[in-house]
Amino acid sequence: MSYEQEKQIAIAATLAAGKLCEKVRRNIPPAMEKSDKSPVTVADYGSQAIICKAIAEVFPHDPVVGEEDATELQTPEMAENLAKITQYVQEIIPDATSEQVTDWINKGNGKVGNRFWTLDPIDGTKGFLRQDQYAIALALIEDGEVKVGVMGCPAYPVENHEPGALFVAVRGQGATMIILATGEEIPIQVVQANDVENLRFVGSVEASHGDIDRQDAVAKAVGIIAPAIKMDSQAKYGAVASGKAALYLRLPSPKTPNYRENIWDHAAGAIVVEEAGGRVSDMFGKPLDFASNPKMLDNRGILVSNGIIHDTVLSVLNQ
Repeated sequence: MSYEQEKQIAIAATLAAGKLCEKVRRNIPPAMEKSDKSPVTVADYGSQAIICKAIAEVFPHDPVVGEEDATELQTPEMAENLAKITQYVQEIIPDATSEQVTDWINKGNGKVGNRFWTLDPIDGTKGFLRQDQYAIALALIEDGEVKVGVMGCPAYPVENHEPGALFVAVRGQGATMIILATGEEIPIQVVQANDVENLRFVGSVEASHGDIDRQDAVAKAVGIIAPAIKMDSQAKYGAVASGKAALYLRLPSPKTPNYRENIWDHAAGAIVVEEAGGRVSDMFGKPLDFASNPKMLDNRGILVSNGIIHDTVLSVLNQ
């Protein structure tokens, strides 16, 4: 199966959501809080609404497992925020109503199954709020395997162009980077062993996102000596896939050793790296399970590499 229609719908939806997010970002509103106290802006909700609507129109039987939920938005206390979200969505879909917007957001409350999409409407919300890196991450999972992945990274640095890239991959068809400023589509591949300048570690800006000291120690132990890149969101997968870094680790923090990752935080990025020639696993070498549960309960930690150094990193991790 070529998944051409799925790929094109995912690209179009992600680009539309990216336009909304950039409009919001130019006029950052106060962050709202979810029950887990992480910041979430009107862009998260608007992005999810646009993407879920686009998928439902073409693939009405495909569930979407998304990060956001509109329950709080439908309370009287959130009426002003819902009005703002609707206003931004209307710049993309002029006849959208507040009721439709909440319905579209809640289409992201689907269940995992034989075929479903998983969506993070803004991965790296703190980066978004800082005017830094973030990603709109959408992936199609079918028969237990990620088949299509699209990551919109409007702030991603692109040589000789304005920032902004879209990373796209279909299983068995390779990975590409679309430069948002020009629309040019470029095949990408992971860094090779002789490219010493780009044999770098890419890690999270947020210190709470993993065991930072151990991650840095592992990078040094496998011979990575170039200065590390610090970046928010799944944009880190884009850096590995496009050959700008060789290693991304997300090891459980000593403060939260039992933490398990969400599928929407890694599915799109994982297929992009794999189709660019890299490898993705958990810290013990197990494949990431995107199909059983929204939480990857059987995986601990994340290891993303150019493939060449993957086994060496696993050996260091498990010593």
